[in-house]
Amino acid sequence: MRTAPAALAAHLAGEATTTCHCWRVTRRDGVVLGFTDHDRDLVFGGTAFLAASGFSASEAEAAAGLSISADEVSGGFSSAAIREEDLAAGHYDGARIEQFLVNWAAPDQHMLLNVREIGEVSRAGGEFRAELRSLAHRLSQPQGRVYSRRCDAVLGDARCGLDLSSWRGEGAVIDVKDASRIAVSGLGDFESGFFRQGALTFSSDVAVDVETHERKADGTTELTFWLPLEEPIAAGETFTVTAGCDKSFATCRARFANHLNFRGFPHMPGADFAYSYADGERVHDGGPIFE
Repeated sequence: MRTAPAALAAHLAGEATTTCHCWRVTRRDGVVLGFTDHDRDLVFGGTAFLAASGFSASEAEAAAGLSISADEVSGGFSSAAIREEDLAAGHYDGARIEQFLVNWAAPDQHMLLNVREIGEVSRAGGEFRAELRSLAHRLSQPQGRVYSRRCDAVLGDARCGLDLSSWRGEGAVIDVKDASRIAVSGLGDFESGFFRQGALTFSSDVAVDVETHERKADGTTELTFWLPLEEPIAAGETFTVTAGCDKSFATCRARFANHLNFRGFPHMPGADFAYSYADGERVHDGGPIFE
């Protein structure tokens, strides 16, 4: 149960009120931004809440218990507030949102209404729409490891233990074919497919996932990305790319010789085995079902 401060409660009990909503956004990188649906900027609690952001909120419902509630906010992109580049780069993913009820005539009279996290974000026509999830949504997130036939480690991390120095290449962009395909130099010593399913990071810190890697007859190399680039890349920009892994035990053993660190459960029967029936050709003795 919320209790309004005495001064704000007295204001709300009056015949006319001067209230608005404010949102304080704390990103995971520590950047704090403030927004309000009032027509002028407000300052309280050491945060400036901007009115020019076009921030507005949808209707919201509050529920008792641990049920997950959600509402949303929307607004326009502004260089002084939220940039589309920052949103595309994921700077607002999982950001903490504090919503306040504020007396705009006396901003020191304010009350915290709820605390949410940014969930799904959509962008269109110079505007954004962000889902605000209650903190109870964390209770539905998987915790710990999940049994799977494939490895759940990230290639090269502490659990994987693989030294990536021999599985990394550097190069420069020669030509940008389109938002998902580039021609590069510097990777001529690597055979086609070496960097398939790998990760590439440009010198501008833009990171993308590689779908295909093909070496051309003229000595150049063409890389295709899983998703189009959010930001334009110019010819001459340098990058670092790391080989990929499909997370299978066979690849871990044959390609990386790192099967002793495999973090999956390759002996787990698949769905085809679980739903099969006993016959006279297969031996069901509990042994491994693969070579």
